[in-house]
Amino acid sequence: MRRVRPDGARRPGWLAGRLGLRGAEPSADEAGHRHATWLELFLDLIFVYALAAVVARLGNGPTPSPTAVLAVLGLFVVIQWAWMGQVYYDTRFDPDDAPHRMLVLVALVGAGAMTLGVDEVPESVLLPVGYLIVRGVLLLLYLRARPTSPMACTVTTIYLTGFGAGWLIWLVSLTAPISTRPALWTGAMVIELATPWVGKRWLNRFPVDNQHLPERIGQFTIIVLGSALASLLFAVPDHPRPNMIVTAGLAFLVPAAVWWVYVTFVTTRLSQRRLRGGQTYGYLHIPLGGSLLLLGWALGQVVRLADHDAAHLPLELRLLLAASVVAWMLCGLSLHWVWNRPSVGRFGVTFYGVGSAVLITATVHEPRLMLSLLSVAIVGYAVLLTRRLISASQALDD
Repeated sequence: MRRVRPDGARRPGWLAGRLGLRGAEPSADEAGHRHATWLELFLDLIFVYALAAVVARLGNGPTPSPTAVLAVLGLFVVIQWAWMGQVYYDTRFDPDDAPHRMLVLVALVGAGAMTLGVDEVPESVLLPVGYLIVRGVLLLLYLRARPTSPMACTVTTIYLTGFGAGWLIWLVSLTAPISTRPALWTGAMVIELATPWVGKRWLNRFPVDNQHLPERIGQFTIIVLGSALASLLFAVPDHPRPNMIVTAGLAFLVPAAVWWVYVTFVTTRLSQRRLRGGQTYGYLHIPLGGSLLLLGWALGQVVRLADHDAAHLPLELRLLLAASVVAWMLCGLSLHWVWNRPSVGRFGVTFYGVGSAVLITATVHEPRLMLSLLSVAIVGYAVLLTRRLISASQALDD
């Protein structure tokens, strides 16, 4: 797909030239496929801290309340959606010219404000102010790209209308009573999330880059997995006993298996031919990422309880662990469906994974035993699924 390069990138201006920002072309491989730029990777850094702030709201108690879990999921959606908006812009338009760099650096300030405001939501205005900055920059970027082509005009009209309406609601929330802010934020997010679906017919005519988008969303998924690993590592005490090292190692097998399956799926490029506007692919990664964030936290709590020689795992923790594993597996099945209807064997692998996770978390209460059985079950699921993904990829190549 040919991306549109704004005219301003050809004329960086005297100041931009003095600053050395002469609008370098995004890096591409020999086949002409664009990869993530240094600016995109720099943007990712602040979201590492944002995710850490989000998961920290669950605290260190082994029995999370439903309200806390819902708050974490809601904040995760806001954070990922703020990040994803920039990605969808970048994948359709060449991003690495001087004005773009300056605007994205402003967006970084907004992302930092969002990170600082996560702890004090909804009392603090840092989160909405940060989101307004991030989304405001995106709206300016779409305005800048709008005159570059008739198709760009169509695409930017959709985003400017929907995201602009959401931006206005976020702005109004700054003056609203604290008790009504979450409702306004929810309404704004519903409008923004609905925008790409309402405009799907037109957005699909201007498809996303079918290698750049999976690469970028995959990089965010790796960031989420990194946050899950951090939750696990922080649960391991200083100078751990040998049995704690074994316990932590068993817990590590779970995110390692998740990584293995996900990387296999992305590198086989099974979904690339059907991405089109990328709506389904991107949206499925929202519950997938949220489940991985909660999975890492839940595994950390299991390790912490094992360190305290707890005899039983709380019901709330086991439910959260089961729900996060099941959500991850079902999102994986749905991503498979993006490119092809799953086979009976693929459904069988999912049934095995979901059934074993639910059975183990429901019937086994002792932390170490439950963790051992769950790790073995998920590794087995990863092995079976990887074999099927590779076979599907080979069949397409043939």
